[in-house]
Amino acid sequence: MREVTASGQTVDEAVQSALAQLNTTRDRVEVNVIDEGKKGFLGIFGSKLAIVSVKLAKDQIKETEKFILDVTRNMEVNVTLETIVKDNHVTFELSGDKIALLIGKRGQTLNALQYLVQLVINKDSKQFYRVTVDAEGYRERRKETLEALALKMADKAKRLNKKVALEPMPPYERKIIHSVLQNRKDVSTYSDGVEPHRYIVVKP
Repeated sequence: MREVTASGQTVDEAVQSALAQLNTTRDRVEVNVIDEGKKGFLGIFGSKLAIVSVKLAKDQIKETEKFILDVTRNMEVNVTLETIVKDNHVTFELSGDKIALLIGKRGQTLNALQYLVQLVINKDSKQFYRVTVDAEGYRERRKETLEALALKMADKAKRLNKKVALEPMPPYERKIIHSVLQNRKDVSTYSDGVEPHRYIVVKP
C-alpha cells in the first residue's frame, strides 16, 4: 500500500490517520488536501470532515541503488552493493568480479558513474545528498597516490625553481592535492584550465 485517502475533524487529524494506515512518518510522504473541511455551527451543525490523500514518497536511496545495479548489469559486471548513510552523505561501496572495468583508467569510469549517481539521487528529492561511489577501496588508494604525487611535485617545483603542472583531475582530487600542500611554506598551488580539463599548478 503506497497511497491512502483519510478523513478527520481537521487536516492534521486526517494526515495522522493516513500515516497510521501507512505505518510511516510525515517526512516520508506527500500530502494532497482534497477538502479542508469546516467546523460548522457550534462545531456540530453543518460540519464537514477534512479529506486528504497521502502517498509514500519515493525512497531516493533505494531508487539509486536500483539504478547502480542496472548500470553495472548492463556493463556485464556483477556487483555486491553496500550503502552507508551518514547525515546527507551517501557512500555506495561496490565489490565483485571485473571491478577494474568499473574503475577504469585513473578512476575515470568510476568518476562518471559517481556523477550520474549524484544526479539520480537528487532528482525530485526534498533533501540534497552528497555522494561517493567507491569500488573495493579504490578511493582510499587513489587518495594515498595523490598525496604522494603532491609531495613529489612540490619537491620537483622547488628543485627546478619553476612551476610544475599536473594532469587534469576532477575537483575532489584537486582538493586532495591542495590540502596536502596548503601548509608548506616553500610552494603554493592553484588550479588552471577549464573543466573537465582543469589541472593543478605547483609553484615555488
